[in-house]
Amino acid sequence: MASGLPAHVEEADLISYGLIGLISAIERFDLGREIKFETYAIPRIRGAIIDELRSLDWVPRSVRARAREIERANAKLEHKLQRAPTDEEMANELEMSMEDFQEALVQISHSTIAALDELWTVSDSSGDQISLLDTLQDPDAPDPEKIVDQSELKDRVADAIARLPEREKLVIALYYYENLTLREIGEVLGVTESRISQLHTKAVLRLRSRLQGEDENGDAP
Repeated sequence: MASGLPAHVEEADLISYGLIGLISAIERFDLGREIKFETYAIPRIRGAIIDELRSLDWVPRSVRARAREIERANAKLEHKLQRAPTDEEMANELEMSMEDFQEALVQISHSTIAALDELWTVSDSSGDQISLLDTLQDPDAPDPEKIVDQSELKDRVADAIARLPEREKLVIALYYYENLTLREIGEVLGVTESRISQLHTKAVLRLRSRLQGEDENGDAP
């Protein structure tokens, strides 16, 4: 979680924020569900850290605005080209130099920590953000409609990931499914941690723009 955050964000603070999620997981874990406690707890710990970082509002508005611009440009070019746009095409669309585009990705990467996890969360009846893992069917309180909705969301995310360029897809797989750090992924692929951070950021922005586009249009582009 600490990878890519500004230097002033202390690891000890992240641990403290995570403990809030851990305590919540301990209190809410249902032994009747056939999942490991670790599987249940990790999303809550991540969510608690993300919520606290958001409350600190450490990301400049200009960076968030730039991220939205890149998401819109990506959606426009994907619709036009029927494929994922290249960095050069994105830079041209945004009327930026390649150097400025790459620098923007680095800045945005600081605001997208565990961003993909957000795509897998929903709100429960109390308004709390919970992982989709928390919504597995409970024999004491079945809700078929919600289960269908969550299954559709997982399918949409999986489809969006499958359409990523191969290198970005690999970064997503190693980061979110193999739990490697950005530095470790860089070592695997033989590139710098900064480059991996850029690839991760591009992948997350592509996923967001695709899912938001589907929500606005009512179906996939």
